[in-house]
Amino acid sequence: MSVLSSDQLAFLHRFGFDELLFEHWQRSVREGRLSRARNVVQGEVLAPGSGSVKELPAKSSAAHAACVKLGMAAIARGEFGVVILNGGMATRFGGVVKGVVEALPRRSFLALRAEDIQRAQKQCGGRMQLFLMNSFATEAATKAHFAEHDNFGLAADQVHHFNQFVSARLRPDGTVLVDAKGQISPYSTGHGDFAPALRASGCLARFIAQGGRVLFVANVDNLGACVSPLLLGMHLDAQKEMSVEVAPKWPGDVGGSPYLHDGRVQLIEQIRYPDDFDTDMVDVFNTNTFHFDAKALDRDFDLGWYYVEKKVANGTAVQIERLVGELTRQLDAQFIKVKRTGKDNRFLPVKTPDDLLAAREEIAELYPQVAD
Repeated sequence: MSVLSSDQLAFLHRFGFDELLFEHWQRSVREGRLSRARNVVQGEVLAPGSGSVKELPAKSSAAHAACVKLGMAAIARGEFGVVILNGGMATRFGGVVKGVVEALPRRSFLALRAEDIQRAQKQCGGRMQLFLMNSFATEAATKAHFAEHDNFGLAADQVHHFNQFVSARLRPDGTVLVDAKGQISPYSTGHGDFAPALRASGCLARFIAQGGRVLFVANVDNLGACVSPLLLGMHLDAQKEMSVEVAPKWPGDVGGSPYLHDGRVQLIEQIRYPDDFDTDMVDVFNTNTFHFDAKALDRDFDLGWYYVEKKVANGTAVQIERLVGELTRQLDAQFIKVKRTGKDNRFLPVKTPDDLLAAREEIAELYPQVAD
């Protein structure tokens, strides 16, 4: 049914393409079982109860000191790893892979991530692992960037690359979208690929076997999401499978938030909101920054697949994607309200070149040069 050539299939299979799932999507789009209307969350959605979102402990408090100590000890024991969501389509920076762009003079987004790890290792001792979830569009440039810069001071066995999955765009009638030359339009199937892709790559099993306990996950372009012994300690102290960082909501913000649904507090993303949904019932939103118990990720997850339309040169493209935040539906999660201003800012997303120009001064404050 898919009508993909052998060459097209060979490319797609390299990145974990599931042909049977793809054909199921085609039928579902054609028959209306995958559509924007079917994205909408079903059932009652309520604001989470009082205390569902934790506040950061005051810096002068015993709780703050205890959590920092707990987090530093875990880092010193080598139990902590960092996952950077570095996939996607490499489109918002003019077709250049964002991670290799200079966020500061002679320091790329990915260089800053490596510096952050080195800074935390100097503070805490120990040795961290860095995992980069690339896509078909970012893999080659990312690997070349790390090779050119000798892993930015990290040892070769500290840096690991794995790929998220891929599919081919469809038309709204369920047929494969192709250009005038018959070429397909591949895309990455969403940051919800994180857990299954990490597991399929073998990186998760090796991390656990080597004593890894907690994985910190953040978008490559959220430069506020640095390694934090405090947030790690809060995660460990709560003994949860997942900790979610949420930020105060400002006017004009878009994105998902934690809600009470089906008897549990979970993230529901904007793509699932009904047209008349009252987003003001919750005053925080998801930053896509998480701590995970590594062993809790070592299983299959039944995440939803959602219908997304994109405008492209040759018409309307349909992508089917999944969301990492939906792990809150299946894992025991806590939600922590973090700051988004000042030197403790943990939410500084850089989506476009204009965002980067506006944020450079703040980025420089968050990422001082690492002393030799």
